[in-house]
Amino acid sequence: MSLELDPDRLFPVDRQTRTVARNLYERVAELPIISPHGHVDPEVLRRDEAFPDPADLLLSRDHYITRLLHAAGAELTSLGVGRAAGADPRAAWRIFCTNWHLFAGTASGYWLMHQLVTLFEAEEEPSAENADRLFDRIAARLGAPGFLPRELFERFRIEVLATTDDPLDDLSSHAALASDPSFRGRVLPTFRPDAYTDPENPLFRENVERLAAHAGSAPGNYRAYIEALEDRRRYFIQHGAVSADHGVREPLTVDLDDSEAAKLFKLAMQGGLSAEEARVFSGSMLFQMARMSVSDGLVMTIHPGVYRNHSSGTLSRFGSDTGHDIPVGTTFTENLRPMLEKFGLEKDLHIVLFAVDETVYSREIAPLAGFYPSLYIGAPWWFLDAPDAVQRFRSAVTETAGFYRGSGFIDDTRAFLSIPARHDMARRLDSAFIARLVAEGRISRPMAERLITDVTDSQPRKVFKL
Repeated sequence: MSLELDPDRLFPVDRQTRTVARNLYERVAELPIISPHGHVDPEVLRRDEAFPDPADLLLSRDHYITRLLHAAGAELTSLGVGRAAGADPRAAWRIFCTNWHLFAGTASGYWLMHQLVTLFEAEEEPSAENADRLFDRIAARLGAPGFLPRELFERFRIEVLATTDDPLDDLSSHAALASDPSFRGRVLPTFRPDAYTDPENPLFRENVERLAAHAGSAPGNYRAYIEALEDRRRYFIQHGAVSADHGVREPLTVDLDDSEAAKLFKLAMQGGLSAEEARVFSGSMLFQMARMSVSDGLVMTIHPGVYRNHSSGTLSRFGSDTGHDIPVGTTFTENLRPMLEKFGLEKDLHIVLFAVDETVYSREIAPLAGFYPSLYIGAPWWFLDAPDAVQRFRSAVTETAGFYRGSGFIDDTRAFLSIPARHDMARRLDSAFIARLVAEGRISRPMAERLITDVTDSQPRKVFKL
């Protein structure tokens, strides 16, 4: 089967609206990529070495892909996932190609098709018959001129790329990139404190002790703990950070006085918290992170609603981020109220709310962002960053909050080569949605032309203070 990209892919079916969508898309297709939240390892760009092989690049590190193969019976060991790294890459690639049909209709399949055609000039869909031939074609391209990470960074027209980093990371990779005159991109660290603020994390005590040792303070002192986190945020800002990211189970915020928080912190360090006390302490720390953002200006992104490491057997064998994180129901209105009561009217505070529970878009997130100047609606994320889900998102939030309470597109990916495919998809889908409003007589053509440029470029710059 031949592999090709329809130039009008993702545009509306009816010709009149499709023409409007195409014209809107052409206005933004070549704009630079702003990627203010993602998980690409900055070392990839600092080292600037050739990618090792097709399986490592496109398959083994991408849990969107490996989880579906695993569901169909493939062993994660054979795919080189997590702690199974080192599996035969050609054998893993054969498994993927043999099961290419599993990705029909999925966002992963769409992005992969885009990459195979635009980067590797593939002319046929992956299959058991052509797996080795396709592997060799991609491997040859990986060693060719123009395919080193920094060359691709420029080819992709990435202007800003944010990473996600541990609070105690020395950020040496970021410093090296920032001081390298041969690299013209902007790679920003992001402060991610979850492992230091969630007492149910198995490494919580160890992490807090490391934080205290780094700060030269007593590990059991709550005030010193808070000051150490504040100090690390300042360090990140000095290295270019514009945001702090919080991946919490629920977006609970609790306004505790220092004495009560100190008691819970002491119990947390002793391993003596009940489940409810751990929940309250985590909620108090999310509240504290908002307070810090008011003070230091870091944009606060909240990514809740995911049951991390759902399969304990898979976690023990392969580690985290290996495909078994599952969405759970989420509520924002009551959970965020303590934080919003205290800080919600702060106009220089930017909080971006993400969700993988679609029911909250029109019921909670859009109404909240439609009132509080501090709140913005995060783009469809993770299980929802797919064509139909993106259109449902636009329909759910636009009628209440419009286009200017959103974050702009967020690719949130570890898969470096998929970044252009994901942003191109978002631009096409936004063009399609806005074109429908034009065709229905709900907005004018000039307004549509303004909107498509703003949601693609101006809005993420504004929301992430770029």
